[in-house]
Amino acid sequence: MTPLDLLALSLIFFLTSVISVVTGATSLITVPALLAFGVPTTTALGTNMLALTALSVGATLPFLRGDALDRPRLPALVVLTLVGSVVGALLVFAVPADVLPLIIACALLAVAGVVLRPTPVPPSTVPTPSRTGRLLGYTLTLLLAVYGGFFSGGYVTLLTAAWVATFRMPFLRAVATTKVVNVASSLVASLIFAWRGVIDWPLGVLLGAVMAVGAGLGARWTLRLSEVGLRRLFVGVVLLLAVKTLVFEVPWSRFLPGG
Repeated sequence: MTPLDLLALSLIFFLTSVISVVTGATSLITVPALLAFGVPTTTALGTNMLALTALSVGATLPFLRGDALDRPRLPALVVLTLVGSVVGALLVFAVPADVLPLIIACALLAVAGVVLRPTPVPPSTVPTPSRTGRLLGYTLTLLLAVYGGFFSGGYVTLLTAAWVATFRMPFLRAVATTKVVNVASSLVASLIFAWRGVIDWPLGVLLGAVMAVGAGLGARWTLRLSEVGLRRLFVGVVLLLAVKTLVFEVPWSRFLPGG
């Protein structure tokens, strides 16, 4: 890879990390970018996961002060995430992923619908979730962690929407808490990818450093946005990514007659 290629990739990863602190779906941009620059698929997934670990750490640090995090639920969420991520990372080596783009696009459209749904309480209050809501929230955390360890594209986006809907978290709290949980998810997946020897370490370290800086800037910017502003940014990017995935990445020939 030439120095110009590395510069272009670094710029893509930096800009993506700034915005994706709020929106998630980092890998829907970064993995295709790595593939476009000739990185083999499995190596792209492993190298991207290493960079995501650095991004998550950089995004988490600004949220550690104050009350942005959902600290009471955090231990259980991290444990569930660790378990699911191990399963997901191992699935990379066993499951064909050619139908993933359609699943991701449909999930992103569902996410936009969840977040656009009006909140029946003032944003200054924190409603108490029902027992069913809490159970569903923890179940989705585990299931989404499997997906996060496998590919991660849209994982934080889906997790944010799931917690807003089930735990009734304010949007900023959901965004902040997903960053801590994603440290666990991406770290354990990175360890498995490293064990299987599919990480390009020089490239991963470079892109990880770039993403950590971008995520730190993005997190500080996020703390200044209103609840309404966060939702609008989140939904706007999610819809764009859903359209991009449907148009450019779904293998429609497989689903058409004679395909």
